Amino acid sequence: MASANRMSDLSAKRNIGLLLARLHGWNKIAFVDDDVTLSQTDNIARLAGQLDEHQVAGMVVRDFPDNSVVCHARRLAGLWQDVFVTGAVLGVNCSLPLSFFPDIYNEDWFFFAEEAATRKLPRVGQARQVEYNPFAGPGRARREEFGDLLAEGVYALISEEDPSVPFDEQLRGATSAYWSRFIDARRHVITEAKTALCRFIDCNVDNEAVCSALGSLEGAESQLGTITADRCVNFLHAWRDDFRDWQKFSTDVNNVGSTSDAMDFLQLESWCQSEFGAPLSL
Repeated sequence: MASANRMSDLSAKRNIGLLLARLHGWNKIAFVDDDVTLSQTDNIARLAGQLDEHQVAGMVVRDFPDNSVVCHARRLAGLWQDVFVTGAVLGVNCSLPLSFFPDIYNEDWFFFAEEAATRKLPRVGQARQVEYNPFAGPGRARREEFGDLLAEGVYALISEEDPSVPFDEQLRGATSAYWSRFIDARRHVITEAKTALCRFIDCNVDNEAVCSALGSLEGAESQLGTITADRCVNFLHAWRDDFRDWQKFSTDVNNVGSTSDAMDFLQLESWCQSEFGAPLSL
């Protein structure tokens, strides 16, 4: 099983959401994080419309940017840093064979990796995320590093591939040699951000933010030093094995007719349902 021993239960909750959709017979669902607001009221309708022709469609969060700690540090350092489609607002057509969210940071990138590889991942508008301090402590950067490295490495690989080539064939290039090179490249990315931030020390800037960001980068760099190329290869193999097992299992899940029956199927003994229009609480 592909697992990064993540402390968060976000992946499990999202996978339960996918199964609930199947158990209720819902064709389309949208995941919206509780710290996100939509920039336009019709964005969900537009998102649903894209699901007529695509299995997955998402939004981009630029304010506050939905990035990893390392990416936030690069932005603070004045280096170029973009954002990508996020699981914070994600529409899924559940009538088709389902992907799943693995137990790792950047689980959303893994969920829609095949759509990204085949250039079939539409962006529908923008959303806003509540601002937080990504540099509150180096622990967050450490916890993110393995998932950030893997996701960035997979997307760097597939961006160079022919989108008509089947996804698993595109991943054949993710060898131990590839990951050794990419780990070195990742170390350069972190070092570049540290060097750029150090130039701000004693300048007329917020030194507290800079020092906190440097501490987070140290944490990411320390964690990166524990990651081997073989570990990356092994995770990707386990992820694809889990993907095939999940598709077989989820395809066999049928509409059971009621929420109570759905929860019994999922063996969730403690749950409650909010009023109409509000999310389900587990």
